[in-house]
Amino acid sequence: MDLNLDRVRENVANATTEDLLDRVTVFRNGMEPAALEIIEKELRRREVSSEAIQDHWENRRSRALVQDRVAVRCSFCDRPAVSHRWGWYRFWRKIPLLPWRFVCCEVHLTNPPAR
Repeated sequence: MDLNLDRVRENVANATTEDLLDRVTVFRNGMEPAALEIIEKELRRREVSSEAIQDHWENRRSRALVQDRVAVRCSFCDRPAVSHRWGWYRFWRKIPLLPWRFVCCEVHLTNPPAR
C-alpha cells in the first residue's frame, strides 16, 4: 500500500495539536517515517516546543495501554487508551448480545458513549 502524502498533509493540517502530539509520541512506532516528518513540521509551525513534546510523551506513556510498542487506541475515539472496561456488544447498536471488553481513554473511561 502506498502512502498518499497529500492526504497525510491535509489530515495533519486539520488535526488538533493534542492529536498530533499523540501521533508523534505514543503512536510513533506505528507511523510511517514520512508521515512523522510531516507531523513534526506541522508541530514546529504551530510553535510546539520540543520540551512540550517531551512533557506530553512522559505524561501519556505512564498511563497508556501498550501493545507491540504502540499505544492502544480507545474503542470510541483515536486517543490512547488508559484502561479496560466491560460493556455490551450490541447487535444493530441496540440489542445487547455479548459482554465485551472495551479499551477506554481518559474521557470515555468515566463517560462512555451510548452504543
